[in-house]
This record gives sequence, C-alpha cells and structure tokens, in this order.
Amino acid sequence: MFLQLKNISKSYGNPANTTRQVVLDNLSFSVNEGDTLAILGPSGSGKSTLLNIIGTLDRPDTGSYTYKGKDITTFTDSGLDLFRNREIGFVFQFHHLLPQCNLLENVLIPTLVDKTNKKEKFDYAKQLINKVGLWEHRHKLPGQLSGGECQRAAVVRAMINRPSLILADEPTGALDRKNVDKMSDLLLQLNSEQKATLILVTHSRSLASKMETVYEIMEGKLQQQ
Repeated sequence: MFLQLKNISKSYGNPANTTRQVVLDNLSFSVNEGDTLAILGPSGSGKSTLLNIIGTLDRPDTGSYTYKGKDITTFTDSGLDLFRNREIGFVFQFHHLLPQCNLLENVLIPTLVDKTNKKEKFDYAKQLINKVGLWEHRHKLPGQLSGGECQRAAVVRAMINRPSLILADEPTGALDRKNVDKMSDLLLQLNSEQKATLILVTHSRSLASKMETVYEIMEGKLQQQ
C-alpha cells in the first residue's frame, strides 16, 4: 500500500471546553501508487486539515499514517522536513511565489536543500517550464505574470524534486474557467508522465469528476462517491 491512514482524529480548541470542534473523526482510507483522488466538501468540513496531515504540515491527535511502509507519525520534526522535501509536491490555491525572485528562481527553490547535481536540476527545471509553456517568461517576476501563469509555475515548483505524491489544495480556486481546465489537464498529465500520486481537495465537482476516485468528507469521515 502506497499510503494509508488509520483511525485518524483531529480536533481544535481547548480540550476542557465543551465547544471543542472535532474535524476528523476516526477516519481511515488508503491510496495506491499512481492514483488520482479528489476530496469534496464544504468550507470547514476538514478537507484542508486532512490534506495537511497527509502532507505532514499538521499532526493528528490519534491514529497512524503509513507511507511506503513507514509510520510517518513517529518521525521527528527534522525527519518530516526531509520527508516533505523529497516525497511531496504541494500546490495551493494561491501560488505563493516569492515576489523578489523570478520564475526560474522560484521553481528551483525546493532544490536548494541539496547542493549537488545543480546542472541536472537546472535541466529538469527547463524541461518542466517548457512543458507548461513558460520558458520565455523565466526571467519575469511573479508580478509580471498572469494568475494562470503563476499557478503553472507553482505546479512546476511542486514537481521539481520529482515527488511521489502531489497534494493540491483548491488548485483552481483562484482561476477563471479557461485556466481551470488547463490546470486540471496539467496535473493529470504530470500524474501520468511522472507516475506521481495525485490527491486534491476542491469545491468543484467538475474538477473532482476528472479524478479516478472521489470522496466527500462529511461529519469528519470520508464517503466514496
């Protein structure tokens, strides 16, 4: 099994307070390598919390998280930092490109942890940037790019370390319809070519329908659609 969550629970608020909010309630599910999966749900349903736990940006209160046979919940903070850098590519609703860095520099930021094979990383960055049609814009700052161009650059940045897992949190939420279709096609193309497992959370049922598996989160649990 590529990825498995078992009996994951997560709450927010003071444990002594009766208004403590249970967001994830004894939730379990698994994902196979190379799968494409969408998680639907309204705002506040726990979609992003679940994605953050999968991406190790947050820890569950209880439960286990196994990734390629390793129990991620036992990792130290430094171990999680290394795990995220090597294994996971994040795509968010807003691109989060550094405004003072040009497109190429933004794409290469995740590679700075490992100072070896710089030419190989540059060549791969060039390949990916060309793939999304942005190479001629590589020296432009984010403020000189359109929203769709920035989001495509953010996807390239997420792929630069050849992750096994792509996590996308409302990746088309800030885009117009034309760019929504381009973004979904790009993510599915990278999933197919790079064999990277794709998990995204979205409000959009049309975007979710393009994934192989669709779940909806309701009352802290996942229901397959």
